[in-house]
Amino acid sequence: MPLRPARPTRPAQVPEATTPAATPAPAPGAAPAPAPKEPLWRHLVGNVLRRERRAQERTLKDVADAARISVPYLSEVERGRKEASSEVLAAAAAALGLGLADLLALAHGELLVATRRPHARDRRAATTGQHPAAAPQQRAVSMVTTPLTAPRGATNHGAHRARLRLAA
Repeated sequence: MPLRPARPTRPAQVPEATTPAATPAPAPGAAPAPAPKEPLWRHLVGNVLRRERRAQERTLKDVADAARISVPYLSEVERGRKEASSEVLAAAAAALGLGLADLLALAHGELLVATRRPHARDRRAATTGQHPAAAPQQRAVSMVTTPLTAPRGATNHGAHRARLRLAA
């Protein structure tokens, strides 16, 4: 089913100049800026797969062979041009030493970073005329926990192994 275009909530305004210096700062009581446009899930997952593959210094061919998918298809998935099935994503993640949950958690972290609204301190920087790059940089941290299995007969309730990842 095709999606219908969203109705505009207010008339479009054409800016007179596109330079940051010509853009006026928002008024102190003005409504907050609209949330940034959400990226597509396939782009987020593709970015995570590519970043993990490059971090391991592996080639597309190496990962595609381990995942038993074609090199061109893996390339298209990494570039966000193909919407991969869960089986393909699980195979690619396993080839990189990740679980499907790990892959999706990392993509979720990227989604949160891409769509977060500026904090008060970032808005302050915008109203004082500082360049947005001068605002403090933040990184997303994701934690993946997996339950530990206890030896037969032993109780190991609530024991988990955690792995932290810092998104670049």
